[in-house]
Amino acid sequence: MAINNSSGDNLQLNEVIVAMVPWPEHGHLNPLFLLSCFIASHNIPVHFLCLAARNHDLKKRLQDVRQNATDENLHFCDLSVPKTEAESDKDLLLENLGKSVCEKCHLLSKNTKRLIIIHDCLMITYIRDLHSLPNIKCYSFHSISSFVRYSTFRQVLHIADEDQDKLIQELGDEFPTVESTFGPHLEEYIQEEREWKLNSGVVMNSFRELEGKYLDSLAIHAEDNTPVWCLGPFHMLLESSVDSCNRSGQHVSLEFLDKQDANSVIFVSFGTTTTLSQDQVNELALGLEQSNCKFIWVVRDADDKRLDTDNNSEGKDGRVVLPEGFEKRVEGRGMVVRNWAPQLEILGHTSTGGFMSHCGWNSCMESISMGVPIASWPVHVDQPYNTVFITNVLKIGISVWKWTRREEIVPAAAIEKAVKTLMGMPEGEEMRQRAVELSNKIKNSVSHGHGGLARKEMESFISNITNN
Repeated sequence: MAINNSSGDNLQLNEVIVAMVPWPEHGHLNPLFLLSCFIASHNIPVHFLCLAARNHDLKKRLQDVRQNATDENLHFCDLSVPKTEAESDKDLLLENLGKSVCEKCHLLSKNTKRLIIIHDCLMITYIRDLHSLPNIKCYSFHSISSFVRYSTFRQVLHIADEDQDKLIQELGDEFPTVESTFGPHLEEYIQEEREWKLNSGVVMNSFRELEGKYLDSLAIHAEDNTPVWCLGPFHMLLESSVDSCNRSGQHVSLEFLDKQDANSVIFVSFGTTTTLSQDQVNELALGLEQSNCKFIWVVRDADDKRLDTDNNSEGKDGRVVLPEGFEKRVEGRGMVVRNWAPQLEILGHTSTGGFMSHCGWNSCMESISMGVPIASWPVHVDQPYNTVFITNVLKIGISVWKWTRREEIVPAAAIEKAVKTLMGMPEGEEMRQRAVELSNKIKNSVSHGHGGLARKEMESFISNITNN
C-alpha cells in the first residue's frame, strides 16, 4: 500500500481536513488509527499527528489494508520532540508534543475551510493553544468503555445510582475504586474535561446495544448537550482490519488452530503493557499444563513505556523464561508464541473457545465481537472495571483472581480452575452462548445490509464532520 507522508505544507484548499491527535501509547493509538482509516476511506484527508516511532509502527500494520481512498487520503505526520533523560520527564515530553501538534494544526488550518481535530481525551492539557484557531471543531476520543467512564464519574462526582449500588453491594470490596485503579489525579482530569470548551462531540469505541444504559447515564449528568457517537468496534469499521491482515502467509498459530476442534482452544495474552514476574510466568505455565486444555500463549514483555524511544509494538521476550521442559510436555496441545500474534484472527477462528486476558478495552471489544468468553486477569487502570462489566453485567466471563488480592502471585491451581471452568464446564458454555449472541448483535449493527444502528451512527458522524 502506498503511504502518504505529506506534512500538509503544500496542500490545496480543502473543504475539510481531519487531524488525528492520539495519546502516544499503543492501546490509545490503535483505535484512533482504525478510525483514521475509516474516515480516509470516505475521501476525506486525514493527518495522523504522532511521534515518528509510533507512526513507523502503524505504517507497518497498514501495508496489507487495501483501501484505495485510504491510500490517497491518510497522511502520517511525524512529530519530533527533544529526547528526555528519564520516564519522570514524561510531562515535559508531552508538553513538547502538544506544542508540535498545535503548530501543525495551525498550518493545516490554513489549507482548509474547516479543520476537524479528533484528539484523545488525555491530550486536552497539552493542546489548549488550539482555541485561537477560528475554523476548527474538536472531538474528544475516549479509549475506555462507557461503563468505566460512568463508574469513575459516579465515584468522583458522588452520583446516586440504585442499579450500580446493588452491584457494589453484591461485589463488596471487589468493585474497583478510583484510588486502586487510576490513582489520585483522575478527579483533576475529570474536572478539566468538563471545563474543556472546544468540545463539539465525543467519540466512543463502543456500540449502543452493548453500553446504551451507561451512555444515557453519562448524558443525564453531562453539563452540556455535547453529542456522543459510538463508532465501535473500531476494528469492524473497515472491511479489512489492520490486525487481521495477512503478514506474508498464514501465522503458525492459525495453522495450529486449523487442526483443532471447535471451541477447544483458549487464547492467553496480556496485551502490550503487562510484564509478568518470573514467578508468575512459572505459575501460569503450570496452570495451563495441569488444565489439560489446548492453548495458545503469547509470551512477551511489555512495550517500553518511554514515549521518545524507537521501540515498536512487536515487543521483546528476552527476559521471559519458561519452566524447563514446559514446551516439550505440552507439545501438540499447547503453543507458545513469542512476541506478536494475530489476535483478532485467533479470536475469530472457530477453534478458539476462550480468551485469558488482562481485560483491556480493545481486547474486550475484539473478544465480544468474535463471540469469545473471557477469563479476566486485570492488572491496572480501567481493566478491573472492565472485568466487572464482563463478568457481572454481561456475564460472559469469569475472574481468574480477586482484584483485592492483586499484589499476590496467582497460583497455578486458580489458573487451572479458571481454564477448566471456561473451557469445559456448563457454566463456561453458557457464557460462550451469551458472547455469541452479543457478537451477532454487533455484526448486524455494523452491517451495511442490515442497516444497523452502529452503521447509521458511523454515517451520522461522517455527515457531521463534513457538513456542519
